Amino acid sequence: MAPATTETNGSNGTNGTSGTNGTAHEFVLKEALIENHRPLRVVVVGAGFSGILAAIRIPERIPGVDLTVYEQNEGVGGVWWANKYPGVACDITSYSYQYSFEPNPDWSSLYAPGHEIQQYLERTATKYGATRFIKTSHKVTACTWDESAKKWNIQVTKSATGENFTDVADILVTARGQLNEPRWPDIPGLDKFQGKVMHSAEWDPSYDLRNKKIGIVGNGSSAIQIIPQIQKVEGAQVTCFMRSPTWVSFPFGEPAMMKMGLDVNNTEITDAQRQEFASNPEAYFALRKGFEDDSNSIHDSTLKGTAMQALGQQLFRSRMESKLASRPDLLERLIPAFPPGCRRLTPERGFLEALLEPNVTTLFGSITSISPTSVSVSLASSEPQPQQVQVDLDVLILATGFHTSCAPSFPIIGRNSTPLSTRWSPIPESYLSLAVDQFPNLLMLFGPNSAIGFGSLTKILEAETDYITAVIRKLQKEDYLTIEPNPKRVRDFTAYIGAYFQKTVYSENCKSWYKSHGGRGDWVSGLWPGSTLHALEALRSPKWEDWVYESVEGDNGNGLRWLGNGWSETQTTGDMSWYINPDEVEVPLAGKPEENPRYKARPWSY
Repeated sequence: MAPATTETNGSNGTNGTSGTNGTAHEFVLKEALIENHRPLRVVVVGAGFSGILAAIRIPERIPGVDLTVYEQNEGVGGVWWANKYPGVACDITSYSYQYSFEPNPDWSSLYAPGHEIQQYLERTATKYGATRFIKTSHKVTACTWDESAKKWNIQVTKSATGENFTDVADILVTARGQLNEPRWPDIPGLDKFQGKVMHSAEWDPSYDLRNKKIGIVGNGSSAIQIIPQIQKVEGAQVTCFMRSPTWVSFPFGEPAMMKMGLDVNNTEITDAQRQEFASNPEAYFALRKGFEDDSNSIHDSTLKGTAMQALGQQLFRSRMESKLASRPDLLERLIPAFPPGCRRLTPERGFLEALLEPNVTTLFGSITSISPTSVSVSLASSEPQPQQVQVDLDVLILATGFHTSCAPSFPIIGRNSTPLSTRWSPIPESYLSLAVDQFPNLLMLFGPNSAIGFGSLTKILEAETDYITAVIRKLQKEDYLTIEPNPKRVRDFTAYIGAYFQKTVYSENCKSWYKSHGGRGDWVSGLWPGSTLHALEALRSPKWEDWVYESVEGDNGNGLRWLGNGWSETQTTGDMSWYINPDEVEVPLAGKPEENPRYKARPWSY
């Protein structure tokens, strides 16, 4: 094979040579197929919704990748493995909380219980081979970038044995989720309490709540699911400690149910309905479309001053007034001054009714201290000296949420020994929620600003997974050692986030896990700055010019050496006429191609 040559300093040579100041310089072809599936080691941290998805898509699309997914829990499912509290369930419709490629017609409820979601995730992971790559009971304790080797050193502990070891990867993917690390409140004396203490995310199913004096702290999503369940426990006396008011909404998906003629008062899915969905794909697809269209149609409710926002507030207020008509004192404390959506809207099923039961007491105020047997509360009051109340308890349940606006609890150290916790101070920054400068070959699933107020979170996670898979493939195919976002583009995205949320209800004065600084900051760090459909378009086609690269060939090498030896894998092990296969050919619409309904439904993108 005759050697080829390249251009240098823009001076073209002839007959396969190039000239540089009159000196011939030979370029040697890379003896590889253009597809260039060079070996790469990829480590993913976390095996929840996004980690499982990564363990399906990466090996599906990228041969040559040596993949491991480390999961600290004993099973897959992330938050759905960890959360076992009574009443734990999906708070959006189950039919919207599933992978688009694995629709489940067998949900037992419109709002599936947590164990069912975990089983769905485990079943999907097994079906698509993700479990081959997942190592459960393996906790990642530190990740450090090695600048000389251009690799990540990952410290891992085996939970069963306590053994520590170091893994080395070309690419590190965090897929830990935002609801991963329980937030324990800083209350004086909490460690001295002699009764049972449980965080909602670390529930002890073996503990018997019967005939106990139970205290529960919080009124967010978890508390609103737990309280109706523990209120029913035999002999239980329940005290609810609440600091903040909260809007309580009708169940998500209720408008779509009414449009489809379903009974909004019965969210259980009968055996007959499940059999119909399984045997009639068209009917099941229509059901899914109804719920998806409904959730995507209410984005306007997140914007200040819109008619939809005002209508939602009116409906939620009327619902709460109706259910708490006998307790105006509760109603006054529960209805917020901030608009619906500033905090995550919480659909309730039995929560308000439970607060009216004789074995439930609700105290609004701040817990000031905890003794071995009781809790002291400073009651919310307009009086100069708030009333102090002491409540004796046998068990204290902390439904106090998660650390959502900070770096992982384990250190991630990037270039120049920069900790991610430092890079994310005072606020977590990113490029499109996927990566951050100073941290080469670090990709994030469900990173900062990844969640959504309304719409399909799981579809956003799929789009993020598609994007990071494309990044890994680019790194592999085009012979890059490293890739990270341009710092200016990270700053640009931060500026966009700040400007966007100014016009939304999320910027109003409320404590919310959507916000920085433990929910009390003025920066929205949890949500995507736009609708779900906006996110899907933004993540659809990577803008490669927004990234910075280091080449395997070095600064002075030929940046197109990845073109290989002129051969394609399709000529060896693939299909040599793949381009005429029906699934590869896009047939334009006759007469007026621009009227193609596919591109009317979703405009074409590069």
